[in-house]
Amino acid sequence: MTVTDAARAGSAGLPLSARLRSGTRADHEAAETAPFVERLMSGALTRDAYVDLAVQQHAVYTALEEVGDALRAATPAAASVVLEELRRVPSIEDDLAFLLGPGWAARVRVLPATERYAAHLRERCRTLPRWVAHAYTRYLGDLSGGQIIHRMMQRHYGLGEDGLSFYRFAAAPRVKPFKDEYRERLDALPLTEEQRDEVVAEAQRAFALNRDVFVDLGAVHLA
Repeated sequence: MTVTDAARAGSAGLPLSARLRSGTRADHEAAETAPFVERLMSGALTRDAYVDLAVQQHAVYTALEEVGDALRAATPAAASVVLEELRRVPSIEDDLAFLLGPGWAARVRVLPATERYAAHLRERCRTLPRWVAHAYTRYLGDLSGGQIIHRMMQRHYGLGEDGLSFYRFAAAPRVKPFKDEYRERLDALPLTEEQRDEVVAEAQRAFALNRDVFVDLGAVHLA
């Protein structure tokens, strides 16, 4: 039995959310300790660094939610996890309009790693297992660590609620129960064991793509 086979055997029967949590633990830790993230969270950068992060998030979430909408229209099972309560693009656009002013979309720069991430979502994640892997990493991250980022941006960079609406989930004010329900929805998806393996592998890829974005942001803001 190979190491991969042994890992699969050990996770067989676990709920999908538990498999995702254990299968991406190391990837999650690596993302949190990326130099750009650590410096941003410590207050060592500038407000422009946060704005640049929001620009990249806009590109990624635009792709994620475009694909999610198409998937929900074509795949009945997707309706349980493609939720309006989680939609982030309108909030990011409100933030960028406040932070950069009218016409912001014509003045921003999408970094190469972000373009690759968005292209991957549009080209490779049109199936439910692959899409839900990215939804898990993005949305549950926003509902969890994103709340810490919200506080740190206020503390270190003088940002108010008008520039941080991305991190507020007005349609899900009770975050813990909502996260629990979303995990239950993931666990209830009608996926085979092979598809569950695919979800975990794609979630690991999602973290890698996100780390690449942090590297590009670091190249701009850590000089």
